[in-house]
Amino acid sequence: MIDQTIEEIEEMQTHSSSVVAVKAADALRSLLDDDFPTVEEYVRALERNSSALRRAKPSHASLYKTQRQIVDTVTDANLSTVEEAQELTDTVIADVIDTVESAKQEAAETALTMLEDGMTLLTHDYSTTVLRTLELAAQKDYQLTVYITEARPRYLGRKTARALAEIPEIDPHLLVDSGCGYFLSECDRVLVGMDSVVDGNLYNRIGTYPITATAADVGVPVTAVGASAKMPAGGFQFENEFRSVSEVMREPAEGFVVENPNYDATPVELLDSIVTDDGIKRYD
Repeated sequence: MIDQTIEEIEEMQTHSSSVVAVKAADALRSLLDDDFPTVEEYVRALERNSSALRRAKPSHASLYKTQRQIVDTVTDANLSTVEEAQELTDTVIADVIDTVESAKQEAAETALTMLEDGMTLLTHDYSTTVLRTLELAAQKDYQLTVYITEARPRYLGRKTARALAEIPEIDPHLLVDSGCGYFLSECDRVLVGMDSVVDGNLYNRIGTYPITATAADVGVPVTAVGASAKMPAGGFQFENEFRSVSEVMREPAEGFVVENPNYDATPVELLDSIVTDDGIKRYD
C-alpha cells in the first residue's frame, strides 16, 4: 500500500498539500497489520517508509511535519512491545489527520474575518483552504466577485472556477495568468494558498510571485492562507519540483529549453498577511 501511495503522491496534479499529508499519514496504517520480531525492527520500518513518503513530495512542509510527528512520537515513547508501538502509531495517525483537517477549517474561519460583503478578490491556482474561506463567506450571504487566474500549464485555476460557479453568492471570472495586472486594480484583496513558508519566503504555485509583486505595485493587499504546519520551525528544507516539458507543449522543443518549475518564492515582505490556524501574522 505504501509503495502505491508514494506513486499516487508523486503523480498528484490537482490535490492540495493537506490532502497529500492526510493520504501519507493514512498509508502508514498498512504497517499495523504486519508482524515484526522487535520494537526496534518496527520503528526502523516506520522510519524507512515515512522517509520514502516524505521524499515523494519534498516541497510539502505539511507532509514533512506530519510524518516527523508520527515517527518521533513512536520513537520517543520507548515502548516494550510491537503491539504497543502499533497502537500508538494508529492513535498518532488519527490525531495528525484530525489536526490537518481542523487546521484548514480554523485557518479559513480566521481568513473570513478579513473579508466583507461586496468585495472583489483575486485568487491563483487551486487551494482547498481558500475555497473553504469563500464557502464560509457565502454562508454569511456575502456577495463576492472573484477573479481566478488559470494557473498554467496545468490550468488548476479552472478547477477553482468550476467550484466557485456552484456557489450562487460568488461571481467567478477566469482569466489568463498574464491578465492579472489588468484586473488587480479592481480588487480589494488577493487571497492565495500556500505550500510552505520557509526562510522568509512563501513557496506557492508558480505565478504567485508576479501576482504578489504586481499587487504590491498597485496597492492591493495579499493574504496567504493555510495550516500552521506549512510554517515549520526547523528541519525542513524546501525543494522545488520541475514538471514534465509535455505539460507546457506537446511538440518537440528543437533548439530551445522548456522550463516548468512547480513553485516560485515570494518574499513575505510583499505580503499583507499570512493566516493560519494559529492566527494572523501581518507584514509591514
